[in-house]
Amino acid sequence: MGYRTLLRDHRSVLSIAFLAMFSSSLGQSYFIGLFQAPLSGHLGLSVGQFGTAYAVVTLIAGFCMLRFGPSVDWINPRRFAAIILILLLTGVVLLTLSPWWWLGIVGLGIVRLCGQGMLTHLGNTLAAREFSTMRGRAIGLANLGIPLGEALLPPLVAAALIWSSWQTFWWLMCGTIALPWLWLLMKAPWPSAPSVKPTKQTPHGPRPFRDKRFWLLLPLLMSLPITMTGLFIYQAQLTEALDSSLAVYALALTGMGFAKLPGALLGGRWIDKFGPVKLARLYLLPYAIAMVMALTIGGNISIWALMVGGGLAMGAQELIASGLLIKLWGAEHLGKVRSALSASMVFSTGIAPAVLGLALGVGAPFYSLLLGMLVFIVAGWLLAQRVLREAANCTAEQ
Repeated sequence: MGYRTLLRDHRSVLSIAFLAMFSSSLGQSYFIGLFQAPLSGHLGLSVGQFGTAYAVVTLIAGFCMLRFGPSVDWINPRRFAAIILILLLTGVVLLTLSPWWWLGIVGLGIVRLCGQGMLTHLGNTLAAREFSTMRGRAIGLANLGIPLGEALLPPLVAAALIWSSWQTFWWLMCGTIALPWLWLLMKAPWPSAPSVKPTKQTPHGPRPFRDKRFWLLLPLLMSLPITMTGLFIYQAQLTEALDSSLAVYALALTGMGFAKLPGALLGGRWIDKFGPVKLARLYLLPYAIAMVMALTIGGNISIWALMVGGGLAMGAQELIASGLLIKLWGAEHLGKVRSALSASMVFSTGIAPAVLGLALGVGAPFYSLLLGMLVFIVAGWLLAQRVLREAANCTAEQ
C-alpha cells in the first residue's frame, strides 16, 4: 500500500492528524518569534522580560503536558480536540485583546500549551495509534503539517503586517483553521479512545519516569531539538563563528524546511520497511556529519549542512520516536508515554538557551558549544543502544 492508497482509505484520520499538526503553528516558537516585537510592545515588556516570560510559560506548559497529555488515551479524540481548540481560542483572545500584561502572558502560556503541546500530541498520537502496518507512512503524512506551516506562514506574516495589525492576522489565522476543524468535528468519523480512565482499582499503565529504559532513550531523542534550538536562538553567534552571514542562514532555513519533506515521507516508508530501531541508529548521522563539517571546515557550506542535515533528521524524528515508544510500551499507552517525552523536550528546550547563553556570557567560544553539541549527540546514541537492542528483540510489535 502506497501513500495514495493510504490517503484514499484513511482520509478522515489523516486529515485530523495533519490539521492538528498544521494548527499547532499558532503555538510554535518560530511563529510566535515572528511577532516578538509587537507582542513585547503590546504587553509592555522589554525584550529580556519577554524572553523570561516565554521561558517560564514554556516550562509551565511542560508540567501541564505531564498532567493532561495522558488523557488522550481515554478521552474521546473528538471531545479532546474540541476542548483543546476552545482553550487555544481562549488563549488567543487573552494574548491579543487583554489590557493587562499578566493576563496576556497567561494567554501566551495557553497558546503554547495547546498549540505546540497538545495539538502536536494529538496529531502524532492519532497517526501512530490508529495504524499498524502503515504507521510510519501515516505519521509522515501527518507531520507534513508542520513544515507546511513553516513554509507558508512567515512570508504571509511579512506581507500581512504591511496592511494590517498583528492582532488581525492572528484572528484571520484562527478563522482559517476553524473552518476545516468545524467540518471535521461535525461530519468526519473519529476513532474511539483505546482505554478507560485509570482508577485505584485499574492499572495505571507504564510510568516512564520510573523506567530506566525511558531515561536511556531520552538523550537520543532530545539531542536534536536541544541542539537545533541553540542554533536557532544564537544564529548571530553561529554565523559569526563559522565566517558566514545571516543572509546565508535565512536561505539555509528554507533548505531546512524542504529537507523535512523527504525526511518525513521517506522516513515513513523506511519505518514501515525496516522498523524504527534501525532508523533510530542512523537518522542523526547527517546532522552529526554536519556538526563535524562546522567544526573542521566552517563557511557557508557548514551553515547549509547544519540546516539541511538537521531538517532531514527532524523530518524523521517524530516517526522514529512514536515507533520506539509503541515498540517498548504499547499503543494503548502511547498518550501517557508521549506526554512524558513531550514534557521532557519542552523542559530541555526551554532551559537549553539559558545554559548556552550563560556559556557565551562567560566567554566560551561558539566552537566549544558546537563540540559540546556533537559530544551530546554521540553520548545520546551510545546510551540508547541497550534499549534499541531490547526493542529489536521484540518478536511482535505491541
